[in-house]
Amino acid sequence: MSGILVVDVGTTGVRASIVRPDATVDHAHYREVLPDTPAPGFVQFDAAAMADAVLAVAHAALRDGGPVDAVGIANQRASTVVWDRVTGVPVGPGVGWQDLRTVGMCLALQGQGVRVAPNASATKASFLLDMADPDRTSPDRWRVGTVDTWVAWTLSSGELHVTDATNAGVTGILHADASGWADHVLDALRVPRSAMARVVDSTGVVGPASALPGAPPIAGIAGDQQASLVGQGCTRPGLAKITFGTGGMLDVCLGAERPAFEMRGDGGCFPIVTWRAGGVDTWGAEAFMLTAGQSVEWLRDDLGLIGSAAESEALAASCQDTGGVWFVPSLLGMGTPAWDFGARGTLLGLTRGTGRPEVVRAVLEGVAHRGADLVEAAEADGGRSIASLRVDGGMTANAVFVQALADATARPIEVSPVLEATTLGAAFLAGIAVGTWSGFDDVAATWKPRAVVEPSARVPDRDRWRAARDQARGWLPELSSLDF
Repeated sequence: MSGILVVDVGTTGVRASIVRPDATVDHAHYREVLPDTPAPGFVQFDAAAMADAVLAVAHAALRDGGPVDAVGIANQRASTVVWDRVTGVPVGPGVGWQDLRTVGMCLALQGQGVRVAPNASATKASFLLDMADPDRTSPDRWRVGTVDTWVAWTLSSGELHVTDATNAGVTGILHADASGWADHVLDALRVPRSAMARVVDSTGVVGPASALPGAPPIAGIAGDQQASLVGQGCTRPGLAKITFGTGGMLDVCLGAERPAFEMRGDGGCFPIVTWRAGGVDTWGAEAFMLTAGQSVEWLRDDLGLIGSAAESEALAASCQDTGGVWFVPSLLGMGTPAWDFGARGTLLGLTRGTGRPEVVRAVLEGVAHRGADLVEAAEADGGRSIASLRVDGGMTANAVFVQALADATARPIEVSPVLEATTLGAAFLAGIAVGTWSGFDDVAATWKPRAVVEPSARVPDRDRWRAARDQARGWLPELSSLDF
């Protein structure tokens, strides 16, 4: 049985899998490519090692489960690579989407009337070009791309320099209507237009993956959040999902009309292209928390309160409640609704009776409350009610967390049958292009949740939560002043 090869690049590694026409995933191979944090707020990765991993796992998956009809790419968005177009060698480290080293540049641009966020690609690309060619004496020498661009370049042996509309839309460089690269932003950043990738459809053949056996066509590309949206069957207006990974992202499908707000809605959401097909964009809104699963990693790696992420479930379940402890997960700042990069993680309500279980439970419940914040914001900015919520990502394996999310949002939670729905979404996009699936209605019909978790009788105090959230804001005023 044939299928679709999906190369899925996350924040910690690269996975290649074969997705079959019945939407099952097999022959997965994974290689770790861990980010590096050389200084507080700095997040970078070895782009050359990422390229090596892409080829290694793709070859392994094809060896075990090929041949395939097409290739799909899913990737962490906004992380940025700059490389030499002749040699294919990156000019320095790739800069991760979480990286905050260009906050000062964002503030300076803000004074020029150019509003870009530090977690977008725009200033990261400028920073990397400054390393390679500070005087811009060789503008045609460089290639700028997000991770999807780098993967497509790698798989095509340097023939394709492309990005899809979902990835281009979160670079901070695309026109608001997604019609093309904005020259005034490129000029402000001193990024040559010739260095930018061609923006293509999310579903459609763009060229052969000539570095792979049989050179299957690359036919689907999407940023991880939009891929997850498609992978969870949210292809009709009003359907929404949250992916709980390192951060947490809610995406809701809105339809053919772009949201009325240009950059950010009153609720703190952004307009996004959910996918582009045949040159036509389907639009949505995205709400964003900067810290989700990273809070559990903090408990494990920095505080040593748990030995593994999985241990947090049993430990949190060992107490009935948090004993009045509240945790605000803003370790890297706060996203929707406040967008305060100067906010910091806050633990409130500690007493002499507070123990490990209460702290761990407070962390899980804090992320759940942030999930409810995102739902409220998306409903306000998107103008549609969200009747139920589909979820994927590593934290959804934690039953205590999922129940807390159902309680905080006061609506049913539908848990994805796979933890990482991004792979399915990229496969669906590529498969639509080559006829494996007939279209987006066919994709919607594949959704079968692993579990549906209803809200319990326990009603969380959302007003108390908002008061705790306010305490976390403005801790670093110089960063809190950043507006975009």
